[in-house]
Amino acid sequence: EVQLVESGGDLVQPGGSLRLSCAASGFTFSSYAMSWIRQAPGKGLEWVSIIKSGDGSTSYADSVKGRFTISRDNAKNTLYLQMNSQEPADPAVYYCAKTKCAACLICDYWGQGPPVIVSS
Repeated sequence: EVQLVESGGDLVQPGGSLRLSCAASGFTFSSYAMSWIRQAPGKGLEWVSIIKSGDGSTSYADSVKGRFTISRDNAKNTLYLQMNSQEPADPAVYYCAKTKCAACLICDYWGQGPPVIVSS
């Protein structure tokens, strides 16, 4: 059974930093691209970032580029999202998601999402 368990969500001051983690199990983590997706209160889903399998290449949404860094530790089956320079637009529920292949964009499994709150 595929399981994705996020952690690290917290209240963060504007300009502050936070790191989210996602512990994966039930599949060969190193073989799949992984994504972070967020949903702000009252808004739709927004793709945040992806890291591919193999070469570990990454991509980011323009809204977080230069501030967020996605990474993975295949030995620990864990995905990370380092969020720096928090902005008022960043508060959201952040979801870790497994994609369908090493370089796919479509996600087939999602975690429950820890809330990430930026105080005003």
